[in-house]
Amino acid sequence: AVNRLWQQCFGVGLVRTPEDFGSQGQPPTHPELLDWLADDFVRGGWDVRRTLRQIVLSSTYRQDSTASADLRRADPDNRLLARGPSYQLPAEMIRDNVLWASGLLVDKRGGKPARPYDLAVSFKPVKVDSGEGLYRRSLYTFWKRTGPAPVMMILDASKRDVCVVNRERTATPLQACVLLNGPQFIEAARVLGQAMLKKHGEDVDAMVVEMFRRLTSRRPTEREREILGRGFAEQLAYFEADPKRAEAFLKVGQTVADKTLPAARIAAAGMVANTLMNFYECVMKR
Repeated sequence: AVNRLWQQCFGVGLVRTPEDFGSQGQPPTHPELLDWLADDFVRGGWDVRRTLRQIVLSSTYRQDSTASADLRRADPDNRLLARGPSYQLPAEMIRDNVLWASGLLVDKRGGKPARPYDLAVSFKPVKVDSGEGLYRRSLYTFWKRTGPAPVMMILDASKRDVCVVNRERTATPLQACVLLNGPQFIEAARVLGQAMLKKHGEDVDAMVVEMFRRLTSRRPTEREREILGRGFAEQLAYFEADPKRAEAFLKVGQTVADKTLPAARIAAAGMVANTLMNFYECVMKR
């Protein structure tokens, strides 16, 4: 149990073969720590929240995930725990974070399964929802074992025809393709861009800073602000030169665009948001 909690926080467990936890699998990298955590978990009344809190407040977890070239050569898999965890977020977290940042996430508990956009193009197509069903947390996504949600599969979610205790992690062009073109992500990007325009008006710099902070949890550097500001200007010129493309961009998803704002500005801000959603800091745990 504690090995799985450690895996949840660090990306890998102290025993790195959770699917074969025993004498036939790999031995723990830190056996005394594993024993101590297990004993503390039992003495603490099997309190999962307490154990997770202990792990994430530890100095080991709170280390910087960057490391020198020498350390990476000496310990490429971080078995010595000499740096913090770094890995791609699970599929559900990537989608939910994007929906939260845009303000679209419906944080309702329980209820019937939700059917987001991509189920319409699954191996066994399903009619998608309207309204809040499109924006429920990924936990509630309707799932057919033989026709899973395509976006979840591309972002490394596991099929449910067999039990899996450790997901594979990949980095493929298809993942970038989904984040750049998936209806859920395009809609979230334009809604976020629209919200920032309504809040900051003509102040592009303030819009970029808040957008960046929402999606990465930090403020952009001067160079990042300059690049994103230039990106907004380039996209604005592009959409102003071709209004039909701006209108087409605003029609992605069921959320209706604000008619009081120029379509080209919403589309340009949405493209900046979409660019940031593909920034590695938005899809990686660092």
